[in-house]
Amino acid sequence: MAVATAARPVAVIGAGTMGNGIAQVFATAGKSVLLRDADPAALDRGLQAIGKSLDRLVKKGALAADARDPILARIRAEGDLSECAIAVEAVPERADLKKGVFRELDRALPPDAILATNTSSISITELAATTSRAPLVIGMHFMNPVPVMQLVEIVRGLETSSATVDTVLDLARALGKTPVVVEDRPGFVSNRILMPMINEAAYALSEGVATREAIDTVMKLGMNHPLGPLALADLIGLDVCLDIMEVLHRGFGDDKYRPCPLLRTLVAAGRLGRKAGRGFYEYSGS
Repeated sequence: MAVATAARPVAVIGAGTMGNGIAQVFATAGKSVLLRDADPAALDRGLQAIGKSLDRLVKKGALAADARDPILARIRAEGDLSECAIAVEAVPERADLKKGVFRELDRALPPDAILATNTSSISITELAATTSRAPLVIGMHFMNPVPVMQLVEIVRGLETSSATVDTVLDLARALGKTPVVVEDRPGFVSNRILMPMINEAAYALSEGVATREAIDTVMKLGMNHPLGPLALADLIGLDVCLDIMEVLHRGFGDDKYRPCPLLRTLVAAGRLGRKAGRGFYEYSGS
């Protein structure tokens, strides 16, 4: 427990949607956060997104107005990684990119620091093998939007130590989250179940079984889902959905995980969902 409870900063690598949300929840829990991104513009956008998210919480009455600025003040872009107790990697879902980040973090972090990844599908064991600290490497898969969603999948790699698991479980609970321990299998639990559903919805659309609106309505009203699978895919990002389906397909070698050709086509066309203004649906003002 020493690493998690020590008054040492938390590093979050990647300031995109997931990274800035992770930084926000750590800072809200009172932790000093070092937020890093290779793209200065992305870092600026991430910090702005945190400010807007906190503003929404204040407006809803979920956060005291006088708590906003202290939370933001706990997040900084400059600092020494050698001071950090844990780093959470949240860069795009590409194994080569994550491995490069892991190698850099392994060199920069102190020897006792935990190295966590927010990957939604890539093998923790494979990422850990690029480091000299496999027992300290673990998956910490937050759900989107991070400040709102309670679940965190805690993914144990082949060599992840029990002490690391216990430390990260306690840390997740300290953030107000509900952690669930899962084993290192393609897609873990959440995306092994969710992504094939999204993929099948894309097949149903491409085969003309029903309109996009009808497919989503069936799942919302018939299965009590808050959001239909096609609208959810747009929120997640179609490129992310495709990347995860590719991991599932390679990992299991089973064609039931073959990505829908329509999903591939939309990604190739740049129709990535809400973030691009178009995906399965069209969005104004994105």
